[in-house]
Amino acid sequence: MSTTKNNHPVHGAGLGLRREVIDAMASISNDQVDFMEVAPENWIGVGGAYAKKFRAFTERFDFILHGLSLSIGGPSALDEELVKSIGQLMQQHGIKFYSEHLTYCSDDCHLYDLLPIPFTEEAVHYTAERIKRVQDILGQQIAMENASYYTPAPGGEMQEIDFIKAVLDEADCSLLLDVNNIYVNSINHGYDPVEFMLSLPAERIAYGHIAGHYNEADDLIVDTHGADIIENVWQLLDKTFENFGAFPMLLERDFNIPPIPELLSEVDRIKASQQKWSDSSKHLDGQARG
Repeated sequence: MSTTKNNHPVHGAGLGLRREVIDAMASISNDQVDFMEVAPENWIGVGGAYAKKFRAFTERFDFILHGLSLSIGGPSALDEELVKSIGQLMQQHGIKFYSEHLTYCSDDCHLYDLLPIPFTEEAVHYTAERIKRVQDILGQQIAMENASYYTPAPGGEMQEIDFIKAVLDEADCSLLLDVNNIYVNSINHGYDPVEFMLSLPAERIAYGHIAGHYNEADDLIVDTHGADIIENVWQLLDKTFENFGAFPMLLERDFNIPPIPELLSEVDRIKASQQKWSDSSKHLDGQARG
């Protein structure tokens, strides 16, 4: 079992805060959820009642911002004003960390989808430079998420895993390890999800995501964040913690949101897996010392 460095911005098991259920989520305690996450685009410039409600959450929980629209691999100029607004939101609410998708989603306008970057050496250098610029503006390291995709971008000359690792190394940024995205891509593109996970760099992991998806066909899964997590993904999470040790993991649920107790039951399962492999790690450490 490999172990990650102690570079995690949060700890434990997290849950995405969604505005449509913000009142229902107000009953969640710190014993039930360790940290929360929001898309900064949904909260920049928000005032009034929702701003007060958001403040009540950020005063009680550690938060991460997970961006939707930076388009880090896109052809248009980097949106530095957005990055500065994100930095301001982090300062206003004492938010510890920011992550984004290793994708692009815009050219002259927003495309409202997360599209794959071509897996090329040129794209590695281009994307890494843009990540470094974001980190310079924010004054801290950020994390990039391994993304789901449905068809490779044309002109690819590298494997997905090699592209991800090359970008992380050149940009010297962290990894947001999305367990469900690994599973989705393994079905859609025909590779072994465990082999892919084992190839990710342990020392880069900041935190993780897990979510549900939709089975369009036997060989096509759509990453929706709108369903319960299936058993195969839970098993992959367990193998991920077995290999890397227990690290912070967040449940994403973006729509078809069930009652809060049902959401918390999945958070509890994350906690149980973390505890299992935390205890295992302590046992192995004790054996080594003995």
